[in-house]
Amino acid sequence: MKISFTINGIKRECNVNSTTRLLDLIRDDLKLTGTKEGCGKGECGACTVIMNDKIVASCLVLAYEANGADIVTIEGLSNKDILHPIQEAYIETGAVQCGFCTPGFILATKKLLDEIPNPTEEEIKRGLSGNICRCTGYQKIIDAVKLSVTKIAEYKRGEKLEVK
Repeated sequence: MKISFTINGIKRECNVNSTTRLLDLIRDDLKLTGTKEGCGKGECGACTVIMNDKIVASCLVLAYEANGADIVTIEGLSNKDILHPIQEAYIETGAVQCGFCTPGFILATKKLLDEIPNPTEEEIKRGLSGNICRCTGYQKIIDAVKLSVTKIAEYKRGEKLEVK
């Protein structure tokens, strides 16, 4: 079946079968490999994307369910060669470690900060609760979210280039 959707601001049309997962469409067909497969059960957050302004585990979504959707992957956050402030914060705090879980955490952070621009530590933990990291012990990730708040404020004040 033919589906159409917008991914990272680009309108796309793809032919999919009824069993194709959104994760496979994104990685295999569209070659957007920042979205990772971890558990394949929607429990680890490695395959996180933002679809229609909601965090989803792309391993649990069938591709045809994305028909008409607006999807953002980790590749959609940066502005060409300019990283999003959240991406910068993750790098600066050392929250990237092996990097496998990082795209999911960054997208969860974006969604959290879009909803709660200055979250408490408890709100950060709750906002990131669907993501698992085996490298950092989470403190660096929490620090990255806190630094993201500051960096986004700087960008909005015009101290840096404008971001999406």
